[in-house]
Amino acid sequence: MEVFQRIPKDWYIVVTDIKGSTAAVESGYSELVNLIASGSIIAALNIASKYEIDIPFFFGGDGATLLVPSVLLGETMEALSLHKENIKKEFAINLRVGNRSVSYVYENNQELKIAKARVNTLHTIPIVLGNGLHFAENAIKSNDKELSVADPSKASLDLNGMECRWNKIPPPENSNEVVTLLVDALIESEQASVFQNVLEKTDEIYGSLTHRNPISIPKLKLNFDYKRIKTELKASNQKLGIINFLKVWVMGVIGKYYYLPNSKGKAYLNELIQLSDILVIDGRINMVISGTTKQRQLLIDYLDGLEKDKRIIYGIHVSNESIMSCYVRDRNAKHIHFVDGGSSGYTRAAKVLKEKIQHRR
Repeated sequence: MEVFQRIPKDWYIVVTDIKGSTAAVESGYSELVNLIASGSIIAALNIASKYEIDIPFFFGGDGATLLVPSVLLGETMEALSLHKENIKKEFAINLRVGNRSVSYVYENNQELKIAKARVNTLHTIPIVLGNGLHFAENAIKSNDKELSVADPSKASLDLNGMECRWNKIPPPENSNEVVTLLVDALIESEQASVFQNVLEKTDEIYGSLTHRNPISIPKLKLNFDYKRIKTELKASNQKLGIINFLKVWVMGVIGKYYYLPNSKGKAYLNELIQLSDILVIDGRINMVISGTTKQRQLLIDYLDGLEKDKRIIYGIHVSNESIMSCYVRDRNAKHIHFVDGGSSGYTRAAKVLKEKIQHRR
């Protein structure tokens, strides 16, 4: 792991968040919520790629947080405003979009440090310590305002590469459940040691990140029914015309052969497993884990002990599947897969966490 560095003052924290996501999830729209949140990351990544700039991003199930330099802020906010408008028009879902400068975070005595960690040969993730991102997120949510595009004729929304092609995914063999977990350190200065302890204990109970990955090749099944294709086209800001519909449908038919054993698609599926975004550290641990009920109970016993000692507070949700949206720039290691627990595990775990925080107050 590289040494943690302070994020430059002239960068910006961009936050997207679905208002009323719990109600949407309880109405059966978990996969749509996942896709909308993924879309907000994809819109920003497509802009950043034009400038050959890497930007850190953090998937949160019903929203996302991004760190962008000032040179990308205007274009990013305009694209996300268009994404917000499209989601409102197509699905009557309100997507909150806002930003705060990193300097604003520092001026309010909040810490924000970042490093990179390689989780496997293909996948590197950003790790943030400090409460700065969540401070900015709370500030944006508490001062929500409508955004308008300064020049609609110049603004554009590029969601190229956004896909929602996989059915709900059962746990791998020898697992019977998917756990979505959020862990907050109660003392900011102890985040590094607390997070290290929690991750090491998780490794001890469940095995390595690879071993506890809820996505496995045998359980992946393509879904190309009319409703799925229609949702993908609408969410990606494409017209629901016969040509676009047939493009996606034909890709599905070809895909069934592309992913056969000993085919080129087999390599893509192996990459997909490695590029699944199942661990996010944004000043809080966010994890999606597959395992057994016995393993979960061992982890809960450990977390309860830390919570009793007032070192952490956590939220957890258990389901029997995971859901996934994808960003595929091409099928040669240039893709990322946004994973959440079934029934929007992150949203439900966040609800548990918020209730605990309110009870403490």
